[in-house]
Order: sequence, then C-alpha cells, then structure tokens
Amino acid sequence: MKVMVISPKNKTLFNFRGDLIKEIIAKRHEVIAIGPDKNYLEDVLELGVEFKEVSFIKDNTSILGDLHYYKEIKSIILFEKPDLVFSYTIKPVIYGSLAAKRAGVKGIYPMVTGLGRVYASKSFKASLLKLITGKLYKRAFKGCNKVIFQNRDDLKQFVDMKYLTEDKATHVNGSGVNLSRFLSNELPEKPVFLMIARIIKEKGVFEFAKAARLVKKEFPEARFILLGGYDKSLGAIKPEDLEPYILDGSIEFPGETKDVIPFLEKARVFVLPTYYREGLPRTILEAMAMGRPVITTDWPGCRDAVIDGYNGFLVQPHDYESLAQKMKYTIENPTVVKNMGGNSMRLCKDKYDVNIVNKQMLEIMGIM
Repeated sequence: MKVMVISPKNKTLFNFRGDLIKEIIAKRHEVIAIGPDKNYLEDVLELGVEFKEVSFIKDNTSILGDLHYYKEIKSIILFEKPDLVFSYTIKPVIYGSLAAKRAGVKGIYPMVTGLGRVYASKSFKASLLKLITGKLYKRAFKGCNKVIFQNRDDLKQFVDMKYLTEDKATHVNGSGVNLSRFLSNELPEKPVFLMIARIIKEKGVFEFAKAARLVKKEFPEARFILLGGYDKSLGAIKPEDLEPYILDGSIEFPGETKDVIPFLEKARVFVLPTYYREGLPRTILEAMAMGRPVITTDWPGCRDAVIDGYNGFLVQPHDYESLAQKMKYTIENPTVVKNMGGNSMRLCKDKYDVNIVNKQMLEIMGIM
C-alpha cells in the first residue's frame, strides 16, 4: 500500500507523526510525505519517507494561494497514485481531502487536530472565516471514509454544525506520546514552572508571564521558563512585547529547541494557559509522561487530559490571577504535587501511550 501524509509543517512529521509513520513503514507500506518547505528535511527523511514539497502560508486567506495549494497537491496525488491519504490541520485536511477525492483515492482519512483561532474568536472577521471554512470542511468531509478527532468537544461541535454525520466521525486520544523516550524522573525540589508553546497570544503567553510576575513577589526563588519560537502567524507576539517580563526576571526565555526533555526534567510543574482551540496538546502529554503535574485551562483538548485536582489544575482562560494562585499552591504543597505527578504518569500509560493511539489509528485507516 502507498500512503500519503499531508503535513502543515515539517517538524510535526517527526515530532507528532514520526512513530505512526515508522509503524506504517514497519508494516511494509510506502509513505510519501508532503510538507511546505525543506526545513528539518534531514529529520523527515530519517523516517524512511519520500518527501514532496508543496508550499503554502498557514494563515493566508488568499483564494488564489489556496487554489494553487490544492492544484499542487492534486497533481502529486495523480502522479503518485496513493492508496490512502492522511492529512492534518485545516488546509491540508480541506484541500488534501478535496484533491484526493477528485483524484480518485479510495482511502481518505483526515485528522482534525484542533479548530484553531477562528473557532475561538468571536470577531466579525472570525465569524466570516468560520462560515467559509465550514462550507469547505463540509464539502471536503463528504469524500472521506472517516474523520478523526483528537477531542470530543471538536467532534461534537462539527457534528452539531452538520459538517459531517456522527457515523463518519471517530475519536482518538491525541497524538500519543512515546513513553520509551519521555521517561519519568524525580521531581526537582526547587519550584520551576515550564511552559512550551508557540509565542502567540492565544497560547496564553502573557497570562503565564503575568502570573509569574505575581508569584515572584511572594516566592522570589521560583523560576518560570517559557520555551518556544517567535511566530509570524496571526496573534504572533513581538519580542519587544515580551521583553519587559524577561528584563525584570519574571520569566526566562531560552527560545525554541528541538529537544524539550532536558527542560521537562528540570521542571516541577508544567503550565499551558491556552485559549487556542487545541486538539489535545502534545506538550501536556509529554509533561504527563515524565510525571509532571499540569496547570492548564478548562478548554477543549486540555480538559481531556487533565483532571482537576487529580493530575493538575484547570483554570479559566485569561484568568492569570487564578493561574498564579494555583502556582502558589503547588509551591506550598509539595506532597500534593508529587502525588499529582504520579497520577499524570499513570494516566499517560493507560490512555496516551503512542502505541495504544497508533494501534487505534491504524485500525481506523485499515492499515494492516
């Protein structure tokens, strides 16, 4: 069988889909990966795939740009003749599915990995984009065998909005996490809070920084590390906007890294105060796998993995004061934090092990 994977970003091919791709190849199937550029190409090729470049701008709303992306993908599909197309994130899902159907592909399995900022915003522009996007989703899903969702909130919303019927929708527990790589270690004694995310507003970057500033006033020894890269998409935060929190010592900002494990090993608590429409944040699962309690928002995707008071805490989006209070609680209650970390690890083993998730994914797509 020839399987085509359509990705929005090369880094996600080996970070989020690497284990799935390796499993497909191990079953003696051929994998062709489509990405938008040649970034991290060596890492992608190490998976054993054939790579094709089809560029697009993630947040571009140009009709001509999207049409060009669709035509390029369709051209490659017609040439390669894959038996199955798997895509993820909005543009690969919509245009990859439409192109695959038009090219006569028999197996079309897109994955909705969150709904993004359009479905989180109530602005006029977002409402207009949601209307257009909804029509495109609905048309694309008609030709799909199954549509895979990473959280039940997204699945229910799309079914309620009649983008697809419930029998065509299915759910898996995120992307899973490799437990042989993300190994649990003892929690450090010092209060170190870690956030890993793209540096955009909707990920809760400012909420993290503001909460850190509050906590530092009472617990000056606490450290708050923000790990991630600056972004060019809508909602991107400029370096000068983040600089005041770095200069006054509220947060530490090492930037972006390929390997988050050393940072997770030194962290006592993982924090993600997002209000972006996530699928199921991989960073949360990686932190849980390493035995870290998680403070995140009561928000689609995040609340799937974190049980309030059991393996972490849920706070309301935008509420940096409540976030600060929960951070303080973890500093003052070390025994509770240790128990929560153990609960995180057990939850991960039971539900989010990448082997469990990938087995379900392969069954859904009929890859034997």
